[in-house]
Amino acid sequence: MNWNSIEGNWKQYQGKVKQQWGKLTDDDLTVIKGRRDELEGRLQAHYGYAKEKVQAEVDRWMDGI
Repeated sequence: MNWNSIEGNWKQYQGKVKQQWGKLTDDDLTVIKGRRDELEGRLQAHYGYAKEKVQAEVDRWMDGI
């Protein structure tokens, strides 16, 4: 899976993202609009993760979908 596919089909992936990271709000998902950097920034803000941990979490999530 590559990020371009997720970005292009963001509405389909929003539920999976929210299931994985429940602290993200619907407003967060609207702002993210499929942009990986925005997702990573929101995860850092809500979960307090370091940048490297966020990148690893997103990569792991992508491998599982």
